[in-house]
Amino acid sequence: MTLAALTQHLVFAFGLALLSAAAVRMMIRWPILDIPNGRSAHAVATPRGGGVGVIFAFITGLLVLYGQADYARLAERQFLGVILAALAIAGVALVDDIRNLPARLRLLAQVGAALVAVGTGISLTRLALPYVGVVELGWVGGLLTVFWIVGCTNAVNFMDGLDGLVGGSLLVACAALAVIAQGEGGRFVYVAALILAAGFAGFLPFNLHPARIFMGDVGSQFAGFMLAVLAVAAARFDFTQISFLIVPLLLFGLLFDAAFTLARRGWMGDRVGAPHRTHLYQMAQRSGMGTRRVAAVHWGFALFQAGLAGLFLHLASWAKPLVVLPALALQCLWLWHVARRARRAGLSWQG
Repeated sequence: MTLAALTQHLVFAFGLALLSAAAVRMMIRWPILDIPNGRSAHAVATPRGGGVGVIFAFITGLLVLYGQADYARLAERQFLGVILAALAIAGVALVDDIRNLPARLRLLAQVGAALVAVGTGISLTRLALPYVGVVELGWVGGLLTVFWIVGCTNAVNFMDGLDGLVGGSLLVACAALAVIAQGEGGRFVYVAALILAAGFAGFLPFNLHPARIFMGDVGSQFAGFMLAVLAVAAARFDFTQISFLIVPLLLFGLLFDAAFTLARRGWMGDRVGAPHRTHLYQMAQRSGMGTRRVAAVHWGFALFQAGLAGLFLHLASWAKPLVVLPALALQCLWLWHVARRARRAGLSWQG
């Protein structure tokens, strides 16, 4: 990419960030209030639905680029169906932000959107396993893709419970993905990640502690779904599809907390779907670690993971899966630190 083209793209992204910020300000004036309860990290009623700004910037950016830039006129039309599915998820989530829909309906919308993605060809078809080689997945690939998309959508949604944590983490992840995709020639992944990063750049200043507005399910579910799809699209960067690991690596801190908490609650006999305050980030905040500090720790995770994703590109194929080990080691260290703080503070891991 030439310097002139890069400058043009950055100016375009800046304009989208301003558009996102304007939409977020509108949502603050037309508030969907999040009333604090015993499980909340905030103490006063705060508007939610700020993710509308991210979505508005995303759709506007795609429409403008589709009309003006040759590289944005998607040769692979299935991405258009995926975008419509993402908007459907966002619509259901926005209604949920307003009136609290049943969990089954939310899950049904997510599964339906994932099936649309798979049905239009966004699916893993092969997997490179250490010491085994490339394995053709067949119909199992579709099941794995649906599981991944629904899991990632919910993981991002579950982690959006503290001012600035998810918004900042996703801003770093999307920016890093855009850089990687541009270098790898993934046109749709580059465009989508760049526009998502711009949307979060416009939203984040309003979400920093003390937050003026929350992202809401409308933003977290839309972002989780789109990044899950971009992970599958990024798998096409190489024949073995090992590049699928790029997005999970960029989101590793969020995914680890969500997966660990789900597994721990199941092991302890808690009702997995019940509301709670025992995510690692929640336990850290409840143990006395400041909200800004917890969010900053996760931003640091995102930056570290972005560095690992850059390293991933330069490793031999057999070594690429091993790049998750440093990220896993860091999360285990964070788990140990939070557990020690929780024990000293006398916090229970149940409820």
